[in-house]
Amino acid sequence: MHYYSTEKTCAKQIGVTVDGDGIITEIEFVGGCDGNTHGLQNLILGMTKDEVIQKLDGIDCRGRGTSCPDQLAKILKNLK
Repeated sequence: MHYYSTEKTCAKQIGVTVDGDGIITEIEFVGGCDGNTHGLQNLILGMTKDEVIQKLDGIDCRGRGTSCPDQLAKILKNLK
């Protein structure tokens, strides 16, 4: 699993593993809202990175211009 630093979010890092078919096989949020990040982890495991990007890109949290889900989408975009 590779860990990536986030910006403007409560989660300080997001760890993710994407297999050769673009499927998310591991995900971990370091910090953030425990219940929400665990829920998000369970929902996106097994999804393709493109599906996750489509669903999470642009989500805002508290007017910050980003969120933990949005930061994950940005990470996945950079893995393309």
